[in-house]
Amino acid sequence: MCTETREIVAPKVKNILDKYAKDKGMLVAILQDIQTEFNYLPRPALETVSEGLGVPMSQVYSVATFFKAFSLKPKGKHSIHVCMGTACHVRGANKILDKLVEKLGCCAGENTADMKFSLDAVNCVGACALGPVVVVDGQYVGNMTTEKVKPLIEGCQDD
Repeated sequence: MCTETREIVAPKVKNILDKYAKDKGMLVAILQDIQTEFNYLPRPALETVSEGLGVPMSQVYSVATFFKAFSLKPKGKHSIHVCMGTACHVRGANKILDKLVEKLGCCAGENTADMKFSLDAVNCVGACALGPVVVVDGQYVGNMTTEKVKPLIEGCQDD
């Protein structure tokens, strides 16, 4: 599991704080930049933000846990979200999720052992006409089938 130390995190977070002139009103944007940098919000980063902005840790934590887009746990390099909304579900999203679980070796809500992928089942991605839909690194893949799972994963083999 990936754990970031304060010595690694603090300089990068301080640069982000400086970018926003340590403006407390920019907390969400600051956390977004930190998540982009580390692919999640490490605790030492939240502590550095709290100290740098002069706000209680509870306030930083409250914002970090309120928005679903933020993660306090390390995420894989590539994110895969399987839409399980009604339109996708009736078109076989559960079979696609099962095939991804089989191919990746991790369950929904988890990361692969090599931290290459994070797999999540989500309620709806708002693309019902394209269902079933899988979102890979922000890119929507519509009319998904179990046969397309292997090529989809192989398309992320960039390293």
